[in-house]
Amino acid sequence: MRDSLILRSVVNVLTGLGMAGALFAASVLSAAPASAEMQLHVVERATSDTVTDLGAKGDSVGDILTFSNEIFDGANQSKIGVDNGFCIRTVVGKAWECFWTIALARGHLTVEGPFLDAGDSVLAVTGGTGSYATERGEMALHARDAKGSEYDFTYTLK
Repeated sequence: MRDSLILRSVVNVLTGLGMAGALFAASVLSAAPASAEMQLHVVERATSDTVTDLGAKGDSVGDILTFSNEIFDGANQSKIGVDNGFCIRTVVGKAWECFWTIALARGHLTVEGPFLDAGDSVLAVTGGTGSYATERGEMALHARDAKGSEYDFTYTLK
């Protein structure tokens, strides 16, 4: 009887400690801040954009836009990288579906999504390498001029 009582007391103490530990861990985890969001603003100077006309003559579904352009810091002063990619015309006069990689000193970031002929667009950040290996998020694209010779890329990474 005494052994049974001791055993029950030990089980109660261990159960209490286990629950206290679980509650402590839950409170610590819930108090931990969510992963910080990071913004990266760069400028693309679009000097190499080339459209290959594949369908009907002129702007048509299936045409391909390819590019490899220099990337500058947010102030558009210092070259900090390059990008390489392609877009496929999906809606004549309105939209392309694009994929490209930006190469910076700390690693690469890839994006995929729409490029709109008129207005800003948002693309998905689909992966990265180096310091960006675990990053995901989105990239806002904004034309800096009507000619489409420079673009602001604002990456919001998580």
